[in-house]
Formats: sequence, structure tokens, C-alpha cells
Amino acid sequence: MIEIGRTLISLDIFEKHFLCDLLKCKGACCIEGDSGAPLTEEEAKTIEKNYAAYRAYLPKKHIREIEKQGFSVIDSDGDLVTPLVNNRQCAYSFYDENGILKCSIEKAYFERKTTFRKPVSCHLFPIRITEYKRFDAVNYQELDICKPGRQCGFSNQLPLYKFLKEPLIRKYGEEWYNEVEIAAKHLQQGT
Repeated sequence: MIEIGRTLISLDIFEKHFLCDLLKCKGACCIEGDSGAPLTEEEAKTIEKNYAAYRAYLPKKHIREIEKQGFSVIDSDGDLVTPLVNNRQCAYSFYDENGILKCSIEKAYFERKTTFRKPVSCHLFPIRITEYKRFDAVNYQELDICKPGRQCGFSNQLPLYKFLKEPLIRKYGEEWYNEVEIAAKHLQQGT
């Protein structure tokens, strides 16, 4: 583990390679798992407030589920998450013309209809952060569905922390990320 600020970072973040390969995985992270995407209370409020910006991209079934369940729900672990359709697929997802599962919130962001990109837990995936009183544990969640991302990342020699630079900066700031890069150099040099 590497300690930076109030974070403890798994060595996997530095040592593993990753680059999403949506053409192969088809956005499986939006449909696999036992719960919706983790949300902060602020994100849940933002999603509700900006719902009109991305509602148009959603299938009717997803709209009905959101109207029935709410913009966010509490899962069986007591965590605030996005609602699911058929207890599997994130209610804010949709299939594009290539059969790839995409995020309606992010689509609205890229079309400049909202300033909120998507939940930070989604943006950081496959990094998962567990917040404790005194520190955040920053870990890599290695899943079978992401095998194409590992292969693509290895082929491109792209470390996980570099692939997720933007969301890591979003979560912890530029100064923190600069320290991550310094730590990575020390790890490479074996010092």
C-alpha cells in the first residue's frame, strides 16, 4: 500500500494495466453486479435535479422503473445507489446503435445538456474506494467482465492510475494525483 494524504492506495493501481475496450465488453459494468452504482448524497440530488437532461435517452422501461423506485435507492447493504432494471441493469443506461451499453447521464454531459458527467464511482471503475473515518482505501476491483480492458491496457502498456487520471483528479485533486505519479516513479525505480 502507498499512503498519500488520507488515502491508502493498493499497489495494483500502479502495477496493473487497463484500458476499457467497449467493443469487446459491450459496457458490461453497467449490467453486472448485485447493486446499482454507488452514489454520494450530493450525486443523488444532482441526478434528480438534472433528470430531464438525460431522460430522452432512456428506454421507456427504464423511465418507468425510475418513476417507480426513485432517482436513487438504498440497496441491501444500506448504500445509496442507482436503481436497477430487472435487478441487473443500471436504470440510467441504454444500448447504442452498436449494442454497447452507455450512460444516459454521460451522454447528456457530452452533449452539453448538464455539467454533471456521471457518478464518480462509475467514472473511477474498476477502482473502488472504501471510505473509512481516517482514510480512504483505493483498490482495484478485478472482474472477469473487464478481461478485455486488462488485455487492451497491457497491449498499450497503460497503468491503471494513468487510464483513470481524470476521475482520480476529480475525486482527490491535481496535487494528490501529482503525488501518485511521483510514487509510481519511485516504485518503477525500486526506491
